[in-house]
Amino acid sequence: MAFDGIVISNVVRDMKEKLIDGRIYKIYQPEKDELNIVIKNNRENYRLLMSADASLPLIYFQQSAKENPMTAPNFCMLLRKHINNGRIVDVYQPGFERIVVMVIEHLDELGDLKRKKLIIEIMGKHSNIIFATDENVIIDSIKHISHMVSSVREVLPGRTYEYPPAGGKVSPLEIERGDFIERVSSSPTNIIKAIYQNITGFSPVVASEITYRAGLDGNMPVDSMSEADVARLYDEFAGIVSDIRNGNYTPEIILDGYTPVEFSSVHLSMYSDKAIESRDDISKVLDEYFYRKSAVTRIRQKSSDLRKIVSNAIERTSKKYDLQLAQLKDTESREKYRVYGELINTYGYNIEQGADSFEALNYYTNEMIKIPLDKTISVMDNSKRYFARYNKLKRTYEALTQLTVETKSELEHLQSVQTFLDMAIDENSLAQVKEELVACGYVKGHYGRKGDRKKAKSKPLHYISSDGFHMYVGKNNIQNDELTFKFANGGDMWFHAKKMPGSHVIVRLEGAGELPDSTYEEAARLAAYYSSGRTAPKVEIDYTERRNIKKPAGAKPGFVIYHTNYSMIAEPRIAGIEEVQ
Repeated sequence: MAFDGIVISNVVRDMKEKLIDGRIYKIYQPEKDELNIVIKNNRENYRLLMSADASLPLIYFQQSAKENPMTAPNFCMLLRKHINNGRIVDVYQPGFERIVVMVIEHLDELGDLKRKKLIIEIMGKHSNIIFATDENVIIDSIKHISHMVSSVREVLPGRTYEYPPAGGKVSPLEIERGDFIERVSSSPTNIIKAIYQNITGFSPVVASEITYRAGLDGNMPVDSMSEADVARLYDEFAGIVSDIRNGNYTPEIILDGYTPVEFSSVHLSMYSDKAIESRDDISKVLDEYFYRKSAVTRIRQKSSDLRKIVSNAIERTSKKYDLQLAQLKDTESREKYRVYGELINTYGYNIEQGADSFEALNYYTNEMIKIPLDKTISVMDNSKRYFARYNKLKRTYEALTQLTVETKSELEHLQSVQTFLDMAIDENSLAQVKEELVACGYVKGHYGRKGDRKKAKSKPLHYISSDGFHMYVGKNNIQNDELTFKFANGGDMWFHAKKMPGSHVIVRLEGAGELPDSTYEEAARLAAYYSSGRTAPKVEIDYTERRNIKKPAGAKPGFVIYHTNYSMIAEPRIAGIEEVQ
């Protein structure tokens, strides 16, 4: 997450357009370190969110309001007293720092026109919201910082407000080519750090993007760059600065499936393998990013118990499967004991009583073998003992042959459930996974009884290929079954990652004779992405007509068999494939 100086400059630009000459209508403080200010301007209400939370400081226009406390905190009451109905006359970002200053004009108790400043500092654990006079005297702040907390700068009522120290950095809007090259080239670190440690407001993400555009490995040392490398690096840096000067921002959100990965006001071409969605407003990007982020976090928290259950079941089943395989391997010696018994019966008349072994010709291999004997029992009892051992191992082999198949199937099913828990993006799809676990006996509960539960409703993911074909992706095993055996027609195409848990992908032909190659490729990419191999560079995908897919009687949800299929290699990437909401 890069709430850097560039994003803030984009937010400030929007604030200037929307808020200048606007009136502060309402002020709320829904959280200890958070303000929500409603501003009326041009017949519109704008809800500005400011947060100085150490873990998530931010400022942007929020689409929906939070619930507010019944009694307003003291800082909120102070702001209402001074600047409620105040007019916003200026908004600026000093020195390209992660600071926003709102200048507000209002009438004091005597009716005189005064100006105050509301300053928000977006600086991680040092974030703050400060209310000051026009002469920079602090009236109050949402966090009080004494000399006991910081020896660098006090933030207390009555103190003079000072900007945080720049730490030797230079604003990108002021730095010249020579200074940039000298600063970056002389830094004893890698290229990415050399950029963001010298340039104000530039985050590691933007520094990485600059090196990516320049065709350089950002992690290599600065002193390994040639003059041509440095020149390309500056040109890419200058291009971004030029866009900032001209207000040419590119608000976008980077998605890995549904999960938000990053946001920026600069186009992040280095994320070409992810879905990049542009918006016309940075606040829309931020609102969507944090909404999706909180939704993913909420689903993760809600699924934690199920994850633990599935993880424990996988561990138990894996141990059981390994033990069964070891026992099955032990039965490989069974034929040896049968041969021993037969040879004793064949040559037993030549064996002296009390012998501890004898050699005989194995007529199956035409080789001489030595057979151990128990001299405390008769020769024929030795034969019976070997046959008994053979029969026991044979019975064990027959039982384990079936058991290992069942245990492997159970393990694969649990691994598929684990994969779908990782991919769950909403409560309905999570509920379907829980239904499956209840039905299979891993979770206590009722399944299939009328009145015991409401059936969870969750639709498959829906995409449209570049050729206009509709592609559907199951979110869990129950949905995979419904998608393949109830929704798809016999002539539709079916895709699945080979020999690994994952989603069934159906491509509807809808009367078309044959799919174009590009649709095959996109469907395979979806099957690769929505599988346990999504982090691999390449995944092998099986595909065939839906009519070739069969479900064995009594098989677990999502399990199918097929014998007629083709295979292809696909990159697990969904960037560029249009999703239907």
